[in-house]
Amino acid sequence: MRPAIRSAGLYRESAPDWAPPATPDPTPTGFALVPGDTAVRRHAERVHNVVRWSEYPRGGHYAALQAPDLFVQDVRESFLGLRP
Repeated sequence: MRPAIRSAGLYRESAPDWAPPATPDPTPTGFALVPGDTAVRRHAERVHNVVRWSEYPRGGHYAALQAPDLFVQDVRESFLGLRP
């Protein structure tokens, strides 16, 4: 039996020759990790302009449905930080 593959693994398998860009995309980007997710911030920052990194204590793949209070608070705070 094949172990479960997270979505990042599927992206990697479908683009084996992919290499990160020379400079990160300037678009402000936020990451929200739920229990069971894995991500390495230093790798994310090589590709994205990471302005927010959140790790939820609960929730899952459907964080907006499984932990709506955490998700809404996180989205609100993310956009507040981007206002001029």
